[in-house]
Amino acid sequence: MARPDVEPGAFNIVIIAQGGRLQYEAVLLAASLRAMSPRFAGRLLVAEPQPGPLWPNDPRIRDEAARALLGEFGAEIVPFENHHFGHAYPYGNKIEALLSLPEGEPFLFLDTDTLVTGELAQVPFDFARPTASLRREGTWPQIELYGPGYGATWKSLYDRFGLDYESSLDRSQPDEYWKRYLYFNAGFFFYRCPRVFGRRFLDYALTIRDDPPPELICQPLDPWLDQVALPLVIHGLGGGRDTLPEGLLDGAVTCHYRTLPLLYARESDRVVEVLEEVSAPNRIKKVLKAYEPFKRMIYQGRGQKARALFDRDNLPAREQVIRNTLKRNGFWMR
Repeated sequence: MARPDVEPGAFNIVIIAQGGRLQYEAVLLAASLRAMSPRFAGRLLVAEPQPGPLWPNDPRIRDEAARALLGEFGAEIVPFENHHFGHAYPYGNKIEALLSLPEGEPFLFLDTDTLVTGELAQVPFDFARPTASLRREGTWPQIELYGPGYGATWKSLYDRFGLDYESSLDRSQPDEYWKRYLYFNAGFFFYRCPRVFGRRFLDYALTIRDDPPPELICQPLDPWLDQVALPLVIHGLGGGRDTLPEGLLDGAVTCHYRTLPLLYARESDRVVEVLEEVSAPNRIKKVLKAYEPFKRMIYQGRGQKARALFDRDNLPAREQVIRNTLKRNGFWMR
């Protein structure tokens, strides 16, 4: 049940953090949330995987300074156990973590490599109608010359879970073009209850992994499993593409930057301004500079040098071209 002291209209933000890169990204996200969204009235929940048989090493946040700074920003660490994924498929953390979150409390999941750039309280979420990020490329399915096409592949999944395939289609897009079919990036998603969402997400992901339809026999599921299951979950829970106004998440209010080299290469001046502003205070700088890509890209000025390689008004259509340019010039870091 939802806590009675939760402010009406409030929701929880959920991120994943563990030792290594994610703990520093979590600090940056929390710093940007507090600086750019002062009206946010919910809780910042940092889901942390715990040691267990599915992790060869302890996955918890190891940098105590990072943990302390998260606490200073009001973040609450929520430990969770991995029963199905863990080290072999860390993207599964976003599925399993949902089952340990407060039942009945609306949530917004954000990938840790996200920067808050505006006021989240102004976003008109309809938590009964979930959606996810449409800032994506057509990465799955990967169509073989003699294999099933987009339609047959996706329909096999809708049929497997008893979902209405026809109502998921965007008929403004041509047949066998990837955008016709419901497909998201899992960088954000939301719903009215994390456990309802999480149970369905887990059920669909495990079924796809362990007992896929024949149409998926040649399809790669690592790292795409979460993004294959996600549109089915959203459609099954009454959501879709258009339940959130355009231009807010992955727009004026948040930026899923993926890596700092990509941020400096392609994001707006506003995003770079927010990044450098929220990372500047000494207590934050002392923590973030322990992570080499942050140290070099933000604090040693390599990000601005990488930015000078690109014209934001004429970027390559494919992300891989941007990555290759960064690598060729010695600016790729993750």
